[in-house]
Amino acid sequence: MNVIPTPIEGLLVLESKIHGDARGWFTESYNQRTFEAAVGSTVHFVQDNHSFSQRGVLRGLHYQTAPHAQAKLVRVVRGAVWDVAVDLRKSSPTFGKWHGLELSEANQRQFWIPAGFAHGFVVLSETADFLYKTTDFYAPECDRVIAWNDASLSISWPLEHRDHHGVALGERLQISAKDEKGVPLASADAFD
Repeated sequence: MNVIPTPIEGLLVLESKIHGDARGWFTESYNQRTFEAAVGSTVHFVQDNHSFSQRGVLRGLHYQTAPHAQAKLVRVVRGAVWDVAVDLRKSSPTFGKWHGLELSEANQRQFWIPAGFAHGFVVLSETADFLYKTTDFYAPECDRVIAWNDASLSISWPLEHRDHHGVALGERLQISAKDEKGVPLASADAFD
């Protein structure tokens, strides 16, 4: 596994080795020993989630507060998304900073997002199957949303990305009512 650090401490991009031939390919998408060596700690996943979304769906920026804060290991198995994590750790020198990257079936990358981060993505392909492993169960009472378009974050969502008809992604955004009610970072519940 190739581990690529990001400019934000704790966020990691993971690339598995792909073994392919004329028949297809094989990859080990998760190995607990290898993964824990990469992140430098013991991690216990308790829930796997799978979302299917159409082009232009934007989900996020989601997170859970303590005592049910979640770390996530995310990947795309079909299609492509622009994936973003925002540092919500007040004690971090990168508090309020974000890192984004494309996750796709083609690049087979995974993104490790520790607890203390908000997470969101926008679908770039016609459809996308997005998988994530979490370290805590869903807890509605701890569920929070930061506005995806909060000006203080200045996230560079690829909204000019065009489909084969020339329609810009930003013209087709689909956002849930819950996500439309996201709060700005300044009034969000952050982590110590």
